Amino acid sequence: MDIKNEEEIEFLRENALIVSRTLAEVGKNIRPGIRTEELDEIAEAYLASQGAVPGFKGYNGFPKTLCISINDEVVHGIPGERVLKNGDIVSIDCGSIKNGYYGDSAYTFAVGEVQPEVLQLLERTKQSLYLAVEMAVAGKRVGDISAAVQDYVESFGYSVVRELVGHGIGKKLHEKPDIPNYGKKGTGIKLQEGLTICIEPMINLGNKTIIQNKDGWTIRTSDGLPSAHFELTVAIRKEKADVLSTFKYIEEVLGSNNI
Repeated sequence: MDIKNEEEIEFLRENALIVSRTLAEVGKNIRPGIRTEELDEIAEAYLASQGAVPGFKGYNGFPKTLCISINDEVVHGIPGERVLKNGDIVSIDCGSIKNGYYGDSAYTFAVGEVQPEVLQLLERTKQSLYLAVEMAVAGKRVGDISAAVQDYVESFGYSVVRELVGHGIGKKLHEKPDIPNYGKKGTGIKLQEGLTICIEPMINLGNKTIIQNKDGWTIRTSDGLPSAHFELTVAIRKEKADVLSTFKYIEEVLGSNNI
């Protein structure tokens, strides 16, 4: 577990805000008819304009800048020729590297007119993230974060993906500790001031089981029902989490259409 000093946290904040703005740039262009490859190109160009490089491209062989996951795809979808359609939801996960540190954030967008029950899934998944962030303070435990997500979303009959979790972040994209989205209050490691983590609920409308596509990357729900994914980077502080990334830029772009 790598505790960060103030200078390191500011490098992480810089990356977190770059990624946050990149997601907003992508969000401006999400509409029926756009190819996912086009969104990937927009993100890569914006990262370059900020003096950053993609955090995911080449990571363990991943071929693109963004993970773009549509409808029943949970995470790690590969951008390509696929076209967004009215009624889709699309998780956009973006990473950056600048000054030797990583940024990482994700947001699930609605494309055109989306079914009300699916919009509710998005709203509640995002709310579960905010509830988890409230637990990200020194002296709490990882299980307090995990339980905040699980208890909230399961109250609506949703399910929590077990195999994929949040993580520490710093000079590496994935550091210890793991931050599951399920667990019991008061369990797990104690959170220390200066720990930097990514909290990222991945919540399914149907059951919790997942499968992997033949591409070796894309994870989808086994029952074909939609999944939502939101992610913020936070630094642990004594009284209140220091949220390094933000959805503010995205939601300014989405305006009245935001969830």
